[in-house]
Amino acid sequence: MEKRVGKVSHYFARIGVAVLELEDGLAVGDTVHIVGYNTDFSQRVESMEVEHRKIQEVGPGADVALKVNDRVRKGDVLYRILESSTVESGFDTR
Repeated sequence: MEKRVGKVSHYFARIGVAVLELEDGLAVGDTVHIVGYNTDFSQRVESMEVEHRKIQEVGPGADVALKVNDRVRKGDVLYRILESSTVESGFDTR
């Protein structure tokens, strides 16, 4: 399962960093999926910065810089990949 976390507002190609407008929290160690018209890849969050200071986690409403493994584009959407839940493969385990 995935939960929408935010979207890309800017990308710095030379250093491979995306600026994200967050709608939900994000932490170092989370696995994220970035999707757009030409973009579709997953990666683990290794490094984030706010105002040029490294942080371990950030809440909704923040603009955060994230080191990315591939090119992203303005408007691409960031999803956090959630751990599996009690409902797997369409079977309810209640």
